[in-house]
Amino acid sequence: MQTLLSSEQMRQADDFTIAKQQISSVDLMERAAEAFVRAFLPHVQNRSKTISIFCGKGNNGGDGLAIARLLFQQGYTSIKVFIADFSTKESDDFKVNRQRLQETGLAITQLREPEQFSSLQTDVIIDALLGTGLNQPLSGKYLALVQKINALNKKIYAVDVPTGFFADGAMPHNYEGVQAHLTICFQRPKPNFFFPESEKATERFEVADIGLDEDFLEQQAGEFQLIGVEDIKALLKPRKSFSHKGTYGHALLIAGDTNTMGAALLNAKGCLYAGAGLTTLSIPSAGLSTLNTALPEVMYLDRAELNEKQLAKYQAIGMGSGLGVTATSKILLEQLLDRQLPLVLDADALNLISNYPALRHKLAPGSILTPHVKEFDRLFGEHLSWHDRLLTARIQAEKLQCVILLKNRYTFIIDSEKNVYINPTGNPAMAQGGMGDVLTGMLTAFMAQGKSALQSAMLACYLHGKSGDDLAVDHFNVTASQVAENIPLVTRHMICS
Repeated sequence: MQTLLSSEQMRQADDFTIAKQQISSVDLMERAAEAFVRAFLPHVQNRSKTISIFCGKGNNGGDGLAIARLLFQQGYTSIKVFIADFSTKESDDFKVNRQRLQETGLAITQLREPEQFSSLQTDVIIDALLGTGLNQPLSGKYLALVQKINALNKKIYAVDVPTGFFADGAMPHNYEGVQAHLTICFQRPKPNFFFPESEKATERFEVADIGLDEDFLEQQAGEFQLIGVEDIKALLKPRKSFSHKGTYGHALLIAGDTNTMGAALLNAKGCLYAGAGLTTLSIPSAGLSTLNTALPEVMYLDRAELNEKQLAKYQAIGMGSGLGVTATSKILLEQLLDRQLPLVLDADALNLISNYPALRHKLAPGSILTPHVKEFDRLFGEHLSWHDRLLTARIQAEKLQCVILLKNRYTFIIDSEKNVYINPTGNPAMAQGGMGDVLTGMLTAFMAQGKSALQSAMLACYLHGKSGDDLAVDHFNVTASQVAENIPLVTRHMICS
């Protein structure tokens, strides 16, 4: 697990690394510039491209000046450097790198007013105006200059953060900063890169290792943990020689209605391919022939038979996909909640709880709730930002003693102790219906195999997204069925690598 840190904590890491490794701050800046250039080179391989670099007079600007010098040494023949000379204050490392750049003979243009910058012929822009210290929206000369840079409509590569972007904490509702094509950030992703609002600031981000002391970084208390491949490998175990279907649990899925049988089948697919030993699907009897044809491995249970004796057979129960919000569905959900069984609840099960808030207080500890943004707001009230949603999710997860999956491009997993885990896998090729149905089936499968609610959430989210990532290499878009069917292969590669 990788701890994501605040801007202040990253500055402390800089200071600690400088002291421990007995290097100067300008040497660390050189390291950062070299790391940026290594990441940048594959994106702009044509050395004849014109690159315009905009620098402030702080350390982010010092990075930009060092990057200009290193690119020049790499053979880029057309580099234009602009310094936003909007204050008298300069950092010491900025001064050193300005002197080093001047020694190369590259011209530097001082911009004392944004109006000096009226037009520019360039292919690529590097943004090194302001770094992570910004704690208020852009205004005045910086805002005017950024507006002119954005208006050029060129690919912008941001150094560590796009100018005007808040690296952590609540973000302004109206972003007016640099609109980067790619941000190359140092050592750790910025926490706010994982919020949908960041899309206005940067299309993508990459992380460049600059050699900060990792032991120090991991000792810091962070609000967010980024799930890594090693975390998932540690939760996956090879199947033992004498194991059998009973070893891997019996999962029950209560899903589907007359006109929404597809959701139930996708539910069952997710559960089946995530490795549940036995999967039983409770659907209206009208769908039985379809189930037997599409998924003969999955068993059927008439909903009239959902009684205490039957429910005792299952190690995990998932409910909600395509279920409908009828009075019958409400009675069924109440029956399950009254038995205080940990449940995986999705879609219409969540909508029923939204419609009847008293049901929320019947949730058994260890349940998993899987809302997308609209379902979340129906459950817990309207929110103006994802930052606010996450604050609410932490409060509610602790209050309900549940795990909440706040589904997103990067899904937030919040446990009952208010910890936030970010799943990094998944991609826009997966933006199709049915993905949540598959995910709910997977969650139920892992719970049936004896994993905790948090472990099940991590495994299901990561493998679901990784399946989509692998498929997206060769596909413009991928379907929920493809994602489900690819899960065994992804899991095997994960265990064997």
